[in-house]
Amino acid sequence: MTAILPNTPKKTPQPVIYPAGDGTPVAETYDHLYALFVTLEVLRQYLQGQQATVLGNQFLYYAQGLPNLRIAPDVMVIFDVEPGGRDSYKVWEEGSVPAVVFEMTSQGTRQKDEVSKYELYEAMGVLEYWQFDPKGEWITEQLRGYRLENDSYQPITDSISQVLGLRLIAVGTLIEFYELETGTKLLIPEEQRELADQEAQRADQEAQRADQEAQRADQEAQRADQEAQRADQAEADLRALKAKLKAQGIELDD
Repeated sequence: MTAILPNTPKKTPQPVIYPAGDGTPVAETYDHLYALFVTLEVLRQYLQGQQATVLGNQFLYYAQGLPNLRIAPDVMVIFDVEPGGRDSYKVWEEGSVPAVVFEMTSQGTRQKDEVSKYELYEAMGVLEYWQFDPKGEWITEQLRGYRLENDSYQPITDSISQVLGLRLIAVGTLIEFYELETGTKLLIPEEQRELADQEAQRADQEAQRADQEAQRADQEAQRADQEAQRADQAEADLRALKAKLKAQGIELDD
């Protein structure tokens, strides 16, 4: 007798989920958070118009089908991709690995930043890896960079990001960026607001000066009109006087 087995439906493979977040804090302290935000915004504006994106604290997935293989760089700059934000970044979908990574480091994250992240970014082919210690907890000079040469990281000794074309300087709790060709500083949002306020004040002052000049011009025109009117009246009075005298038989020489 042949046993009849029930038809069992084939299991549909479950889609792989790549979470956009894990609920952990973005940064340890306000200084770390502000340094992250400022670096992100300065570089985002600097690269506007290019095929590049700058992401901050988004998951970077680097192995398709393995959502646990991920890392969240504080700031990463990626070229040859569509501009704009992402909830997460998947290397196999975008086709490019980050070219530059910044980590806002501290004594608490030193081990990861110095070892596991260093080794991962090096293996991934991240061209430059910068560590910034806003509180100076373990990096005395606060800012330290590595450049990929022959598949291994070498210390950056000239403070220059060759990838970005910028010179980087640690000032207080922030990184300052300067264009190599012009030496122009890339302004942080607060400095941009101050500059905009100064420009607005100058524009107001120029408008006030223009109004004052217009008022003076109007006053000069009014005075000229009054002088012309007085001249016309004097000429009319003279003609009337001559006519009256002529009627009396008196002729005045012109």
